[in-house]
Amino acid sequence: MQKMLILLLVLSVMGGQASAETPEEWVALGTRVHGFFGGFIPVGIRIGLDAMERLHAQPRGLAVLYYQGEKAPCPCVVDGVMLAVHASPGQGTVQISPEKAPSGLMAVVIVRDRKTGHGLRYTISDDWLPKMLSWNKEEPLKRFDDAMAAAGLFEVAPLSPQ
Repeated sequence: MQKMLILLLVLSVMGGQASAETPEEWVALGTRVHGFFGGFIPVGIRIGLDAMERLHAQPRGLAVLYYQGEKAPCPCVVDGVMLAVHASPGQGTVQISPEKAPSGLMAVVIVRDRKTGHGLRYTISDDWLPKMLSWNKEEPLKRFDDAMAAAGLFEVAPLSPQ
C-alpha cells in the first residue's frame, strides 16, 4: 500500500511538471513544431497558459477558436496557444475561423473548457503588431521573455458556458 501511495505521488508530481516547461523548452518546442520561434508564438503560449490557469484546466481540456485580424500577417499566435494547451486541429480542439477579428484587433482567441463550456475571450489590439514584429529582431529566448513580460498585451473577458 505504501509503495502504491509513493507511486501515485511521483506520478502526480511528474504530471504537473509536464505543463510547466522552461523558457528554453518552450523555444525548442515552438521551433520544432512551427519551424520558427517568432514573436507571435510566445504570445500564444502566454494566452494558453493564462487560460489553463483561469479555467483550472488540464492539458487537452480546452478548445480554441481563433479569429485573425485584417492586419495580422499570419495566425501564428494560435500555434502558441495550441502548444500551451495541448490542442490540435486533428482532434477538433482548434479551429481557425474564416471570419476576421473585429476591426482594430490583431487577433481574438476564444478558449473554452471542453467539459464545462466556460470560456474566455482574449483580444490583442492592432497596436501591438509593430512591437510583436520587432521582437523577431531579438534572439528567441528574448522574444519569449518579452512576450511573457509585456504589460497590457491582451485583454481577457469571461464568456458564459455554451
